[in-house]
Amino acid sequence: MTGLVGAVVEAWDELRLHKLRVLLALVGVAAAVMAITAVTAAVEMLSQGYKESFERDVGRQVTLQIDAWPMGQDTTPPADLDATYDIALQRYGITWATRDWSTSAPFRFPGGTQSVEVRAVDPDLGTMQRVSVDEGRWFTDADVEAYAPLLVVNEAFLEALGVQDLTSRPTVLLGDDTPVRATIVGVTPTRWEGEMPSTFVLYEQLVRWYTPESSGWGQPVPALKVWVPPEAADDLAPRLQRDVAAVLPGWEVQVWDNRSDGFGTLDGAARWVALGIGAFALLLGGLGLVNIALVTVRHRIREIGIRRSFGATSGRIFFGVLMESVVATVVAGLAGVVLAVAVIKNIPVDVLFGGGIQDMPPFPVSAALVGMACATGVGALAGAIPATVAVRVKVIDAIRY
Repeated sequence: MTGLVGAVVEAWDELRLHKLRVLLALVGVAAAVMAITAVTAAVEMLSQGYKESFERDVGRQVTLQIDAWPMGQDTTPPADLDATYDIALQRYGITWATRDWSTSAPFRFPGGTQSVEVRAVDPDLGTMQRVSVDEGRWFTDADVEAYAPLLVVNEAFLEALGVQDLTSRPTVLLGDDTPVRATIVGVTPTRWEGEMPSTFVLYEQLVRWYTPESSGWGQPVPALKVWVPPEAADDLAPRLQRDVAAVLPGWEVQVWDNRSDGFGTLDGAARWVALGIGAFALLLGGLGLVNIALVTVRHRIREIGIRRSFGATSGRIFFGVLMESVVATVVAGLAGVVLAVAVIKNIPVDVLFGGGIQDMPPFPVSAALVGMACATGVGALAGAIPATVAVRVKVIDAIRY
């Protein structure tokens, strides 16, 4: 241990003496390490962004969805379907669940009555599918008992209503013959250009105030979505399918889950591309350090010969010269990691990746470790050649030099 500490101290002293020679090479190494570390961290955040985008479409993993479709002409939903859903959730101890019914309903806008896409859900959907609300709020459990429907609409709906924001507590009439006044409590962002008006409504409130049987569009019965642990998904899927099929004779009942490893593949490919680019830059910095180290060893041949004549072993000489490069690149790598952290922390990465990252991951320690490992590795490789040259110097020739 004492020998290692002595070699490190000696290497640091030599670097201080030859700092102008190695400065430019170390700048390149620091820049390369910064690039590797920053890109590795950015890939982690990019993966989180893709993951959340995936979860907004089909739910968090693992989400099971039970769909039912009539095989005959009878499309009347059974009255005890919702009760079956509740019993199944209690029986299997499922915490996160929502009914999800895509249909349409008429709303009275200033320009006339318009049929609007409606998604009737339960409050848990907001968490299960990371529903983003730009203004206002999402539904709560207490909203189920409200005396009038509550809506979370998209921006296109608000524009069709002729309202800019929610400061005036806007309302809209839902229904045709006997309309009910619904209150808008939240606004979701526009997902794509030209998006048509749409709205979320609580399932209990929709069936209480309006029955969209004559719309001719959408699901005949609400789907049931449950968010379950991955290890329980395979066991729960057939059980839920059996329970729902028991109250829907003559209907096709299917269960699907959203398990997918596609984003893991994307993550791995992006990571390897980033590491490849950074490794190439790091190699260029390492080559510059090799050249400077060789020149430095040439200037120190007499010193090396004198040390050998006083009993310094070949291993001691090799290790001492090698540590000079390693210590230099470790210092440069540390500087590169610090710069990478500063860059990632001060750049709105979530905006660059399309925004909407709810669970922004912290700066990954693995990225810093990768950067330091690369710096140490290139230092060892860059120091091995000069160290080998120093060991092969003959004592008598070195003293005469």
